[in-house]
Amino acid sequence: MIAFSDVVKDYNGLRVLGPVTGGISAGGVTALIGPNGAGKSTLLTIIGRLMDPSAGHITVKGHDVATTRSADLARLISVLRQENHMTARLTVRDLVGFGRYPHSKGRPTPECRAAVDRALEFLNLTALQDRFTDQLSGGQRQRAYVAMVLAQDTEYILLDEPLNNLDMKHAVLMMRQLRRAAVELGKTIVIVIHDVNFAASYSDHIIALRDGQVCHTGSPDEIMRDDVLTDVFDTDVRVHRIEDRPVAIFTH
Repeated sequence: MIAFSDVVKDYNGLRVLGPVTGGISAGGVTALIGPNGAGKSTLLTIIGRLMDPSAGHITVKGHDVATTRSADLARLISVLRQENHMTARLTVRDLVGFGRYPHSKGRPTPECRAAVDRALEFLNLTALQDRFTDQLSGGQRQRAYVAMVLAQDTEYILLDEPLNNLDMKHAVLMMRQLRRAAVELGKTIVIVIHDVNFAASYSDHIIALRDGQVCHTGSPDEIMRDDVLTDVFDTDVRVHRIEDRPVAIFTH
């Protein structure tokens, strides 16, 4: 389980998050939703220890994120940031192989190579593995970064807007694969996502943030309601059921 208590983040006296308190159960897919500037990415980044909180306490599977050794944390949590920049010219396979560093320390083992193979296959990248990343489309490159995180083979996977640059087909495929990773591989996946309909279709739990606060939490059915989404996004939303699935439509 991920637990966060009284977590706050301030920038130059401006509060962008918190205090927030809550938890994310182990297993399944949890989606963080909300408008721009709500604090979604900030919370995810703090949980992954890529950013220090101004105050508060976070544990992941009982491990204190602030004090756990980096080597141990990297075997427990993997994180994909919203912005990823790689200056070196790497093949897709080389990039995905970086996910194995916490295990290999730069000396890949047969187990590492097998994990890279599985991640490439999982994201349908095997045919592209020898192509340089600067020769890929934005969507292909995004899938390669997600494959790198999967290759790290951690129990907890934190993804900040993994659907960036993906067209409809590949966004659906990505969410299906993340769902598979949760169900078949037993991963706990936490994603920041803007499309509430994708969140409702593929997640088990949704946490909604607004103005740096957690304003609603619950199952997709509990969150996909007119009043809840209208409150979260401060605009009129109507939820309809299509083929027994809730679908949000933003009204004019």
